[in-house]
Amino acid sequence: MSGYLKSESNKIAAELCSPLPTRRLLFTYTMNAIAFVFTGLALVPLLSLLWEIVVRGISALNPEMFVKTVIDNGFANAILGTITMVLIGALLSIPTGIMTGIFLAEFNQTNPAIGFVRFITKIFTGVPSIVVGIFAYGVIVLVTKGFSAIAGGFALAVIMLPVIVLTTEESLKLIPTTQRLASAALGGTSLQTTFRIVFTAAIPGITTGILLAVARAAGETAPLIFTALFSLDWSEGLLSPTASLPVLIFNLYNDPDPQKNQLVWTTSIVLLSLVLCVSIVSRLVISKRETK
Repeated sequence: MSGYLKSESNKIAAELCSPLPTRRLLFTYTMNAIAFVFTGLALVPLLSLLWEIVVRGISALNPEMFVKTVIDNGFANAILGTITMVLIGALLSIPTGIMTGIFLAEFNQTNPAIGFVRFITKIFTGVPSIVVGIFAYGVIVLVTKGFSAIAGGFALAVIMLPVIVLTTEESLKLIPTTQRLASAALGGTSLQTTFRIVFTAAIPGITTGILLAVARAAGETAPLIFTALFSLDWSEGLLSPTASLPVLIFNLYNDPDPQKNQLVWTTSIVLLSLVLCVSIVSRLVISKRETK
């Protein structure tokens, strides 16, 4: 009996180690070639757009633009406004998103409220950003009777929230159940297990979701048109109209002034650089997580 099993295992090992038939090899190479061709075709529009932005914008980029406002052919106030509103959105969405993700992943899975919250969160991921802008306009702008950075930050928070919630939930679900059981065996309560063991282990994944949400919010235009509006000079405060990089590009793209039109392309380089930096940081976080 053992000899029969040994011969069968040797036969299977030989089949696994033998080269693939010519027909299957040809099929594999053909599919790989088709995949590479279509990937290249998909990258052509993106690369051509990036090339156009770099060629048109890099020639006019100079350090003075980083300290001058839009009215002086700079974008310092737009950079500050973008950072301010993204920070406001992060302060509103990160704590709420993390706590909601923990609630969805760790507590009372039979509760019907969990399914409802998860359903609403997934719907929010597909809501157009302009609808979010209209919602924030009705909730903040009409109530305060003015466009402001706070209204813009609130709109960005609504956009960031579902991304943070879903990534937090999935990151927590990836933590092995054995860690929860080990904590319980050592006398840890449900809250101690969740926040000291599970949440700590899921921090890299949660951080990645936060960075991706920030990168998305930094490039949004439509919500800020309805909430923060725009300003050619420094903002007077959080309750005043505030400039941002995406809205600057939107407002000045068709400006007849050559200097203002050139500013659009230069601003595009700055905005792409900011989003690229955030994306690179998120990839570094993912790579560190995968090596652990």
